[in-house]
Amino acid sequence: MKYKDYYEALGVPRTATQDDIKKAYRKLARKYHPDVSKLADAESRFKEINEANEVLKDPEKRAAYDQMGSNWKAGQEFQPPPNWDAGFEFRGGAPGGGAGGSPFGADFDPSDFFESLFGRRARGPGGPSARRTVSTQGEDHHAKALIDLEDAYRGAERSIVLRVPKETPDGRVALEERRLDVHIPRGIRPGQQLRLAKQGSPGGNGGPAGDLYLEIAFNPHALFRVDGADVYVDLPVAPWEAALGATVDAPTPEGTVQLTIPKGSAPGRKLRLKGRGLPATRASGTAGDLYAVLTIALPPADAAQAQAAYEAMANTFADFNPRAALANRP
Repeated sequence: MKYKDYYEALGVPRTATQDDIKKAYRKLARKYHPDVSKLADAESRFKEINEANEVLKDPEKRAAYDQMGSNWKAGQEFQPPPNWDAGFEFRGGAPGGGAGGSPFGADFDPSDFFESLFGRRARGPGGPSARRTVSTQGEDHHAKALIDLEDAYRGAERSIVLRVPKETPDGRVALEERRLDVHIPRGIRPGQQLRLAKQGSPGGNGGPAGDLYLEIAFNPHALFRVDGADVYVDLPVAPWEAALGATVDAPTPEGTVQLTIPKGSAPGRKLRLKGRGLPATRASGTAGDLYAVLTIALPPADAAQAQAAYEAMANTFADFNPRAALANRP
């Protein structure tokens, strides 16, 4: 996937005001509109500038896009960093739900780059535009919150800070912060949402405020990886423990447990600890599992005695070829 420089597409600097962006878009839209322009690339350029405008005219999308930094160049290979949007608060609604609407309307056809950043936010649940016309209830908001894995095991009360993009009086985009106290229920899974009632946009004419939906993701952990309700940990063992079998200490998010290493275990073998993954919830009904993935840790040959031990092993297993499987491949 290629990076798109939306500022370059509209011919404006990153310091441009929202009014600068609006003027640049209108000028280019008149120039490249397929019904008017005779240029060979009019249709593709019109689509490009419309997509750029879709992002930069919206303070929320623009602030999120800007945090990627200015070092990216148009056409570079690009993948969004994991949880790049964590901590940003977005309004709900379909593409073009912000001020001014989308020039494509319901037919807006975003690129893969746009979808990778804003597809779920732009098309996400909780903010249908009809709500604002048929009632005075406030619009729902969405944000992603990062928590520690241990919080999901125990449950926790946490204070989170969300960044809310706002347009300033001088037409630029700034980030405001707000702090919320959140209850993290025990057993919550990545991707699940917490609903914070009446923490969205204020209602009109005295109507109720919208809600805020927090999508949960986990902070990277030094030891553990999470896949759904299951948790994985790499467990180093010595060569003799793998070959002869052993009982070793294994870490879990709830503390250390004794784990039996079967005789003849190979690297990559997964040992399952049933029910020691993410705890069961009322919705899921069952706990996940924890998998210890075996790796072989080799002691260093940094002393004469250690070198002699490796030489003895080499002599003992002189007929062993660790690359035999490679030689048999066609």
